[in-house]
Amino acid sequence: MQIKSIKSVKNLKDKRVLLRVDYNLPFDGGDINFKENTRIKASLETIKFLLKEGANIILISHLDRPDNWDMEYTLKPIAKYLEKLLKQKVVFLENNILKEIPKINKGIYMLENIRFYKEEYENDKKFAKKLASLGDLYVNDAFSVSHRSESSMSAITDFLPSYAGIFLEKELNNLSSICSGNIKKNNRPYVAIVGGAKISTKINLIDNLLKTADKVLLGGALIIEVLRHKGINIDGSLTSSAVSKKYLDKLLKNKKLLLPVDVIVGCSNEDKYAKVVRLDKLKKVCQFGEYILDIGPETIRNFSAEIKKAQTIVWNGPMGYFESPLFAYGTKSIAQVIAMRGKGKAYAVVGGGETVTALNQIKMAKYVDWVSTGGGAMLAFLGGEKMPGLKKICSK
Repeated sequence: MQIKSIKSVKNLKDKRVLLRVDYNLPFDGGDINFKENTRIKASLETIKFLLKEGANIILISHLDRPDNWDMEYTLKPIAKYLEKLLKQKVVFLENNILKEIPKINKGIYMLENIRFYKEEYENDKKFAKKLASLGDLYVNDAFSVSHRSESSMSAITDFLPSYAGIFLEKELNNLSSICSGNIKKNNRPYVAIVGGAKISTKINLIDNLLKTADKVLLGGALIIEVLRHKGINIDGSLTSSAVSKKYLDKLLKNKKLLLPVDVIVGCSNEDKYAKVVRLDKLKKVCQFGEYILDIGPETIRNFSAEIKKAQTIVWNGPMGYFESPLFAYGTKSIAQVIAMRGKGKAYAVVGGGETVTALNQIKMAKYVDWVSTGGGAMLAFLGGEKMPGLKKICSK
């Protein structure tokens, strides 16, 4: 993959650089959770590089998916937090750029939440042109939204010279190494672990992994649809639609696929209630109101055995409802086994917001080779889907 890196630009002194970042942090009771600051820290290398080169920076980001100018989603607290990290003033621009174009002098600036504008969602070219008028060049350092067809990701690249930020470049290089055709014989076995909530959102990823990986281990709530197709049903468990029986038939015939053999079942209104159930007993012993909330101990052993043999590992999606300590054992056990293999014995890549959160909770992120900031973007990239935010800055 050929990447147009910002590091290749020879003279950035006094240039106005529009830098697209992803500062979409989670909320805790309406307040921004700065403990989950992985994406902010990921952008610092590019920011510091641009400052060192004498550039002036206009940061573009979003927070959640607000409806118009809802100030609950303002980026102002994030600008203040970034000031502390950089130990440098970040000028927060509250202007509506459709009504007033702000003056940019020297230093670091941050625009208000770009998703306050409906034109952002629409990938509107007129809006993108106005946005582009603020800068001399554009840098994308927001891999996690590069699968979105939005004005600040896609249309803007029609109006400015466009480049990849340093972190984006690292994301692409690391994820490209586990794409089809790039896994060499001495990097096998290649084991992929896929979890999360909906199998319908991960069909392309699973299909691609079944072509390139030696084993694909499925966990999380996405197995519910597979189990129901096999005639194993719990009425209370999550499910997803839009998955054809034909696809599930094909999926279950693939010998590379490894499914759980047992699960942890819990009750929706009892935090202290959990039981281990083998899948062949599930339909008989479970009652209405019970949910599949984690993989079971035998499944953990089976999955761990495959991971321990691997030379290349990719993991996206938790194994269960890890937010509850009662149902976190499966996810955290898999995280620990992957961390034991990473950075030496195997090449390990982990991605997806919840997956990274789980890895951080047990302080294991430093033991894997690459932690991707992308959830949906990682799925799209590894699934071979179009990436509108990358169209002008990289080519195969």
